[in-house]
Amino acid sequence: GSGRRGDELWDTPSPTPALHPMNILAMRQTPYPGSTIEIVETLDPGPNYYRYSAYYLSEGLKIYGLLTVPYGEMPASGWPAIVFNHGYIPPAVYKSTERYIAYVGNLAANGYIVFRIDYRGHDRSDGQPTGAYGSPGYTVDVLNAVASLKQFPQADPERIGMWGHSMGGFLTVRAMVVSPDIKAAVIWAGVVANYPDLLCCWRTPTPGPTATPGPTATLSPDARPGWRSWQREYGSPEENLKFWLGVSANSYLADLSGPIQLHHGTADTE
Repeated sequence: GSGRRGDELWDTPSPTPALHPMNILAMRQTPYPGSTIEIVETLDPGPNYYRYSAYYLSEGLKIYGLLTVPYGEMPASGWPAIVFNHGYIPPAVYKSTERYIAYVGNLAANGYIVFRIDYRGHDRSDGQPTGAYGSPGYTVDVLNAVASLKQFPQADPERIGMWGHSMGGFLTVRAMVVSPDIKAAVIWAGVVANYPDLLCCWRTPTPGPTATPGPTATLSPDARPGWRSWQREYGSPEENLKFWLGVSANSYLADLSGPIQLHHGTADTE
């Protein structure tokens, strides 16, 4: 709009439209302070590492997880640490102590602190399980886990990495283009395409060029509804490519905070 102040014409700038919460630039503008990691239970130890149930805070929610700490003399700078991002498991059946135990144990036995977090709404964690693809909540939990590990006395804040499987791979790539604090990552069978590719070619609701996944598929059912309906509000990628690239971590790969190693099975039809 415009108006007149004294004899001078002045213009008021039009408000900048708010970025979608999943937009990478919006996520970079959001603080992720984390908190002190509180140990609530000591579990049976591994062969050369302690195991604990612990929680930290993410947007005021208590987010629980399985925490391992190596035995032995700690390096002067602290142990290297890994935020472990699990894949989709129906939140109603997810149990913190039942999943990915061998994977966590292998990393822990090799001298890493591992924090395998239970995203919001999983097991004892507060909040609603919002899904990864249409809501920033799980990514926020991951980034607050990184910030919390940086404050953990036995962890080296300059050597925090990430491990992600399936949906956890999606969260890992997003976290690494938002925060500079993740120094390296390994992704197993990750959901790492951009949104236009996911819309076109992944778990399409109608028969298409891709095979229908079998009952053992580990991908989230929220891959289908939810974020696909953004097309009604923002237009298709053909109509509004800027929106769809803005919410895609792949648009910012030049900003990755460290190297990524990708593992994917050649027999994976997804």
